[in-house]
Amino acid sequence: MRSMLLRFLVSFLATCRAFSADHQADVCIFGGTSSAIAAAVQVARMGHSVVVISPDKHLGGLSSGGLGWTDTGKKEVIGGIAREFYHRVWKHYDKPEAWRWQTREEYGNKGQGTPAIDGENRTMWIFEPHVAEVVFEDFVKEFSISVHRDAWLDRENGVTKKDGRIVAIRTLAGDTFRAKVFIDATYEGDLMAAAGVSYHVGRESAATYGEKWNGVQTGVLHHRHYFMTDISPYKTSGDPASGLLPRISAEPPGEFGAADKRVQAYCYRMCLTKQAENRVPFEKPEGYDPAQYELLLRVLESGWREHFQKFDPIPNHKTDTNNHGPFSTDNIGMNYDYTEATYERRREILAEHTRYQKGLMYFMANDSRVPQDVRDAMGQWGLAKDEFTDNGNWPHQIYVREARRMIGAFVMTEHEVLGKRDVEMSVGMGSYAMDSHNVQRYIKPDGHVQNEGDIGVKPDKPYAIDYRALTPKQSECENLIVPVCLSSSHIAFGSIRMEPVFMILGQSAATAAVMAIGDNTPVQSIPYEKLRARLLADDQRL
Repeated sequence: MRSMLLRFLVSFLATCRAFSADHQADVCIFGGTSSAIAAAVQVARMGHSVVVISPDKHLGGLSSGGLGWTDTGKKEVIGGIAREFYHRVWKHYDKPEAWRWQTREEYGNKGQGTPAIDGENRTMWIFEPHVAEVVFEDFVKEFSISVHRDAWLDRENGVTKKDGRIVAIRTLAGDTFRAKVFIDATYEGDLMAAAGVSYHVGRESAATYGEKWNGVQTGVLHHRHYFMTDISPYKTSGDPASGLLPRISAEPPGEFGAADKRVQAYCYRMCLTKQAENRVPFEKPEGYDPAQYELLLRVLESGWREHFQKFDPIPNHKTDTNNHGPFSTDNIGMNYDYTEATYERRREILAEHTRYQKGLMYFMANDSRVPQDVRDAMGQWGLAKDEFTDNGNWPHQIYVREARRMIGAFVMTEHEVLGKRDVEMSVGMGSYAMDSHNVQRYIKPDGHVQNEGDIGVKPDKPYAIDYRALTPKQSECENLIVPVCLSSSHIAFGSIRMEPVFMILGQSAATAAVMAIGDNTPVQSIPYEKLRARLLADDQRL
């Protein structure tokens, strides 16, 4: 009996080994985001081996996941591989066959700040999701980049460190990846956390870094994502004894400027269309509960009619649909535990966000209590049939606006973003407003409902991002670079967190990684002047 059991165990272990593998590369990149692909391209261009471990099946993160209305800020500070990405998008739309559902002339040149199509510089900044994904896939094919998809880091025991360096990481499937330098290019920062690097989740207090716009910001109303009229939060209007309507917190919002663990709201950037041949009508999702949208009814009854203001037009009669207003696609308060959650719990959170947002669309288009003009208008819209075709036309990537933020060798704060303090080791630039979406929906002292956390403060000019914000403290890890969940305060990250910037920082991180390998030195010790010279040679704007 014992010999049979032993033979079975040997056979089982042999089977496990057959389905797992040991991989080696100079640079290992964890993540399938736009930043990850930009980093991989740069490593390959510098003549080194690279492997991408992507938890996602689709490459590009938000850039191919519905965020086609690019938050660019000042486009002149976008260079390198990021600009090349937008050039390749331009090349696609320069072909007549790219315009399937409308002509290029009909689309015109819709955009924000500067035109969507910049013919002089051969770039295009607004695009359909599937077009972005093709560009990322073309990068991978062109540079023969090894990509392992649907590969999930073993966050409990999957990181092996020795003498302050990551030696190898292992996936849940048992595959092991060894490299000289690792890059965490995920939105969540899972590799960084598993490697024992310090990080923060939630908002620091305003006092932590001497900032104005951090911490709880009750009473600050910057965008139009707040309740503009007095609306009761109770089931029976004005009667606290009747209980709260869904999706309103009974907790006090916190003292002004205080730190908390709340995270700005997530949503899916839906790709919608009114093109009849390409429209999939909104369907009632499984688990649909119209009671979840009672508060929206009161908003509509107050006369609010701005729900289409962020149906931003992208080519071929489609939209990049974003949150707008006091009750919209942002699922406020339902993502607080996402960052630290297990994979299983994250899937539950994503399912709840999907159900909420699909239910919202169905409710507005079909519920008899919704004003007729709203139902008529919303009923013309639906999901685009030719987008996200393997996921029921629903985006494959939720908008993780913020998760972990490293506490590294240097912390970017509003002082750097607003130009109050200089940056010594620039590896890229940002220019977008410090933009935080709401983090909570609470009851004001006067008994009415209000949202909190929405901030929009524009820098006067573009600002530099310090290389040291991409590196952990050397005592924590010598061969890890973090271009997405970088070292930043909550409010500074609100500006940095734009897809073009993530691509810029991915390229710069890769350049630094290759230099650290060549010099056989910790990533914190590479000569900045040498790094700067190479970045400028590769058209980075510093």
